[in-house]
Amino acid sequence: MQPRQTRRTFLQTAGSAGLLTLGSRRLSAQEAARKESTVNRPNFLVIVADDLGWADVGYHGSKIRTPNLDRLVAEGVDLDQHYVCPMCTPTRVSLLAGRYCSRWGDQARKPSNERVLPFGTETLASALESVGYDTGLSGKWHLGSKPEWGPNHFGFSCSYGSLAGGVGPYDHHYKKGEFSRTWHRNEELVDEEGHVTDLIGREVVGWIREKREPWFYYVPFTAVHIPVQAPPEYQDQYAHLTFSEAPVKDEGAKRYAAYATQMDDWIGKLVQALEETGQRDNTLILFVSDNGAPRGPWIAANDKYPGTYPNAPVLGSNLPLRGFKSTMYEGGIRTPALLNWPGRLKPGKVTAPLHAVDWMPTLTHLAGYQPPRDLQWDGQDVWPVVTATARPAERTLYFPFVNGKWAIRQGNWKLLCEGTGKVPELYDLAADPNEERDLATDKPDVVAALQTRLTEAQKLDRKDRPPDPAGGAG
Repeated sequence: MQPRQTRRTFLQTAGSAGLLTLGSRRLSAQEAARKESTVNRPNFLVIVADDLGWADVGYHGSKIRTPNLDRLVAEGVDLDQHYVCPMCTPTRVSLLAGRYCSRWGDQARKPSNERVLPFGTETLASALESVGYDTGLSGKWHLGSKPEWGPNHFGFSCSYGSLAGGVGPYDHHYKKGEFSRTWHRNEELVDEEGHVTDLIGREVVGWIREKREPWFYYVPFTAVHIPVQAPPEYQDQYAHLTFSEAPVKDEGAKRYAAYATQMDDWIGKLVQALEETGQRDNTLILFVSDNGAPRGPWIAANDKYPGTYPNAPVLGSNLPLRGFKSTMYEGGIRTPALLNWPGRLKPGKVTAPLHAVDWMPTLTHLAGYQPPRDLQWDGQDVWPVVTATARPAERTLYFPFVNGKWAIRQGNWKLLCEGTGKVPELYDLAADPNEERDLATDKPDVVAALQTRLTEAQKLDRKDRPPDPAGGAG
């Protein structure tokens, strides 16, 4: 299967064959004007880690070595209260479509091999492509695990990696079943050798070295998602350190640390490629993790990944935040995040609450995109906030999930429910960021006000995926 043909590639092909009509000549003129308008627009490099916890980066005091992320945040903007969803698919659809996951149906609230979005959905990729950007993806998609549901159908001119979720680092297989063979290039399944992090990173470096027009590249690494396995040269970096007095836990922690450091090493190589090609000063880098670190241990025999892997008694850490992946506490939905753009963003820290849904409105605005219709974004253009040119207004953030779990934040108040039949809990995040004191009984008026906001936020939720437009697949 070939990459999805864009208007630009069609015109190039037609021109080379001498088939341009008067109409296509007019389109070519429009293309030329559009390319002219993209001069000096930034490139966007969006990097997403998988299951990396709050305490799994060096700049949060971890023993895990992440010197490249540490440098990017020191020279950029630390997004101190950046929120995502409790698991992977919901965060990815929020990031790429600018709307809360629950707006797309129940299949978008959880890790999903089903197609998440209707064909024809305007995504971050398709919006940027419409204003002259080249678009690519290398890594984990997990918004529909069949090739015909892949990234090329949703605005990416090229794509590579896992159509499904996390994969074995060396065999590149997802869990046993229909979608186990998932490694692809432009939605055609392929078999390759090499460590998954190396393959993803090399693909991005190759893209950077080839491109000179404005581009958007999305890099959802599979690290540090289970199965956890890193090359020996990264494990050797931790041979002299002790993470736990229990040998099995110590060994597991070192494997996890090595996996994170390998990803960080490739992030450094991406930055190096930008510098060597003269694109560094015109590239905005966004880094986030898709959810908090999961609660260990991971028992390999209980999971469905083909191959043989050691157990993982220790995974990542979200301390001092409470909770972990799949929970509504801060440790499940607040993750390391940063922006870096030399000469355009001053080093600093943004403490205003931000959400993954904000990045489609923000990045498309920087690119000069004007939505052709109301896209019903839940996110906001937060560029004035991250550049400190405007005071952040108090806002409501909504966190839908599955099994009766939800959270809503207004200002510093956060109301959450950890499942059907559970009593909602209330926290003042300004005074109690680690959610140690439930104030629901003491503040019934605040609980009632937040429940009203929750009901309002839920009005746009759907049970089923919105219908595809007439005409079928995208």
